[in-house]
Amino acid sequence: MVVEAGITNAFRTILIIIGAIVLLRFIGQLMNAKRNMEEGSRLTKQQREFQEERNQKLKNFGKVNIFSRNSKKTNKLKGNVEDVDFEEVD
Repeated sequence: MVVEAGITNAFRTILIIIGAIVLLRFIGQLMNAKRNMEEGSRLTKQQREFQEERNQKLKNFGKVNIFSRNSKKTNKLKGNVEDVDFEEVD
């Protein structure tokens, strides 16, 4: 099979190369848009969690909670516990 290099074949090759470049740019823009949408939803979720935590802290601001030794929220300390900030004044 003999392939002749003519103006028609060169023009077709150039069009195929241009089409491939345009297609790759389009796919790149779609991927970029998808990434931006995911980033936006992640930031919105993070901001909502921050607001909820802030509101919870403002709600409990100034309140004192006392838990018993057997409470699940306290650390599981064994043995004698010493208050390191305690200083005896003469």
